Amino acid sequence: MSGHLSPIQLDSYRPLRELVCETIRQAIVDGVFSPGERLMEIQLADEMGVSRTPVREAIRKLELEGFVVMIPRRGTYVADISIKDINEVYEIRTSLEVLAAGLAAERISDEELETMQRLLVEIGQHIEDGNIEKVVEIDTAFHDVLYKASRNQRLAGIINNLREQITVIRRRSMMYPGRLRNTMDEHRTLVDSIAAHDVDRAQNAARIHMENAEHTLLKDMLESAERKKK
Repeated sequence: MSGHLSPIQLDSYRPLRELVCETIRQAIVDGVFSPGERLMEIQLADEMGVSRTPVREAIRKLELEGFVVMIPRRGTYVADISIKDINEVYEIRTSLEVLAAGLAAERISDEELETMQRLLVEIGQHIEDGNIEKVVEIDTAFHDVLYKASRNQRLAGIINNLREQITVIRRRSMMYPGRLRNTMDEHRTLVDSIAAHDVDRAQNAARIHMENAEHTLLKDMLESAERKKK
């Protein structure tokens, strides 16, 4: 583990421990640190140009949030995703995505529909380029427009509370061979259904999209576990 992080840009309005915590959390979400990778306090402190105290405080907070695991006498490791984590996140997310899709089919504006269609094209371009980072970024923006189009701020707020966990899961799911193409097809069906203002079809499209994403991730985890046994 070396050279992962950039020096912290001090913000006089925010405690240093918050800036350090945010930096490490974002690195985990962005895949800079891999699941199971050991995090060394002294190296993190050196890379960010801070003392070990705010790093130690940040790691404790990240453990409470489920991003890292602290093992006595062994150190701190980036937490891996468990099957239980996946089931819980997708139970919530599927319900909210289906609700958002149905509401969007009734309430979406022409401008929002055009934005979703444009983002769909951008996702396709980044898939062609093999740029997974941009695919994840634009896919997140695509779903954000969906939530906005639902005209339900509380729905968007609940989803936002799960943003970090969703991003980690989204990245791993999309890295599975063939998943990007399937995601593109599922998005297109969703947009077409919303454009037709077909509530039932939009909700079904959202449900299938979530179920396929979850099944892909579970399949990846099982295959990974089998490889480790060999």
